[in-house]
Amino acid sequence: MVDISRGSALGTSGASELFQLLRDGRPRTRAELATVTGLARSTIATRVDSLMALGLVSPVGDALSTGGRPPSRFALNPSARVVLAADLGASHATLAVTDLSGTVLGELREAIDIASGPEAVLSWMVEAAGTLLARIDRSHDELVAIGIGVPGPVEHSTGRPVNPPIMPGWDRFDVPGWVQQHLQVPVLVDNDVNIMALGERAFAWPNAEHLMFVKIATGIGSGVISSGRLQRGAQGIAGDIGHVQVARGVGIPCHCGNRGCLEALASGPAIARDLRKAGIDVATGSDVVDLVKRGNIEAIQAVRQAGRDIGEVLTTAVSLINPSVIAIGGSMARAGEHLIAGVREIVYTRSMPLATEHLSIVQSSAAEHAAVLGASMLAIHHALSPEGVDALATK
Repeated sequence: MVDISRGSALGTSGASELFQLLRDGRPRTRAELATVTGLARSTIATRVDSLMALGLVSPVGDALSTGGRPPSRFALNPSARVVLAADLGASHATLAVTDLSGTVLGELREAIDIASGPEAVLSWMVEAAGTLLARIDRSHDELVAIGIGVPGPVEHSTGRPVNPPIMPGWDRFDVPGWVQQHLQVPVLVDNDVNIMALGERAFAWPNAEHLMFVKIATGIGSGVISSGRLQRGAQGIAGDIGHVQVARGVGIPCHCGNRGCLEALASGPAIARDLRKAGIDVATGSDVVDLVKRGNIEAIQAVRQAGRDIGEVLTTAVSLINPSVIAIGGSMARAGEHLIAGVREIVYTRSMPLATEHLSIVQSSAAEHAAVLGASMLAIHHALSPEGVDALATK
């Protein structure tokens, strides 16, 4: 029996708690809800009526009858409201409006410079949100939450970036407060790798309870989902594997101030640096990927070695976290199997057999959409929580 009898801002109806059973989209009858919760059918009926009045629940057809009129079934109505999802990168932004199931209704991408500061970037986001809502014929009144991913550490409880190295002017800036001056809905902010983990899981691994998403690009980081929940740690930097020291990197300086960090050895710029030292004309990580795709042996070997270095750190993570999925994403993941082969080579040979027996190390399925899908999930989880449903009822 599920205890959902606690009252809420919907009065004593407790409808927001009942709604948590209907969020999965599976249709249920009033009788089924009464059986699961142990509540009287009259109580269930009142709560279902409250949710239908909000538009969050709708009839989806009749169940099989055992005699007499077939009982009605109810489920989440994903089109009832919309959320805004923003993936703000160092030099680009992706904005999407999704329904309450995460289905993208409209999307736009634009080049931005995160270093232009929070007010400039967020002003663009607010204006673009209005354009996008109008394009899909949805109103601001239908917007219930906003999820934002940024390329730097975030204090999740406040939504404020904290000492972000590539985001000048953003340190401790009140992102939710500023956005809410223009769009009066809850605003959730997290770092890009965390929301990529959420997006990858929702897109490709909805039943995976233990998943790591590893982003390899200008920097290296990971998002960790354990027991079905995103793990942020005490200060919000759980998964920051880019600044773990690697034996092969002894003496190599990192922008964080230390030496020998994984990021200084295996990120896109680091691979490009090593290839330049070998006399190959390459400037960026994207150039490295292009060389790999053209079959350049030196680039392929460098990328595979970077995979081995990343695998060295992930071997420890496998022992600590015991994930069933490690998804590799970020711009360097476009190098494909050459990078992932290096990761697998080390993880599968150095980890305990029990830890790798059912471990999948794969390229991200959500790819460049992982972050914006994750930002959508961040917003949806809040909007459909008991507190979020309560807030809708008081509007």
